[in-house]
Amino acid sequence: MNLPAEVLIALIVWGTLVGVDLVSLPQMMIARPLVAGTVAGAILGDIPTGLKLGVVFELLQYDILPVGAVRYPEYGPATVAAVATAHASAGVLGLGLGALVGLVTGLLGGVTINVLRRVNSRIVHAAASELEAGDPNALVRVHVGGLLRDALRAAVVTVVGLVLAWLARPLLGGVLTVRGAVLLAVAVVATALAAGAAGTLRLVGRGPTLAWFAAGLGGGIVATLWLR
Repeated sequence: MNLPAEVLIALIVWGTLVGVDLVSLPQMMIARPLVAGTVAGAILGDIPTGLKLGVVFELLQYDILPVGAVRYPEYGPATVAAVATAHASAGVLGLGLGALVGLVTGLLGGVTINVLRRVNSRIVHAAASELEAGDPNALVRVHVGGLLRDALRAAVVTVVGLVLAWLARPLLGGVLTVRGAVLLAVAVVATALAAGAAGTLRLVGRGPTLAWFAAGLGGGIVATLWLR
């Protein structure tokens, strides 16, 4: 994966913004994989690939709610890395390798979020007396420090993901056969669809709501076929 320096920098900056947006700032939904992947594709001049990987990881993240102490993979920067990987390897191979790199990067991102929570908790505990006394300087120091640490974390995750994207094709491209690449892509898409379906059913529940959902889904399919 040979990218111009300005494109690489743009991907790192975008991945960092996406990572920070998940929890810290400004929470304007750019952390959603569909948005992260589409913009990453635009940066690379390959929007279709960005959309494909964005949809895959959007379905995987569909039922994840990043609140409290819940543990979850971080699919924002991971989608940026996945799109970069797929862009370097066109076709089915790119989709499979992109999803693989994205999943690994997503798990790494989830680990770093948990580590950052522990670090922030210790820093807040150390400054507890100043915060309880209403010291505005302590409040600003703790708050800004948390934002900067999250930005550094997101940047590191994005860089690691792009390094994996750079290594994916030379390490795995020659090992995977065409059939293996197809099977990997099919497995990834099937997993994403299963995760999206399971999340939808959990949200919809049973009873009349499920019946209305089924009716709406069926109507949407019929309308789509008719418009085609």
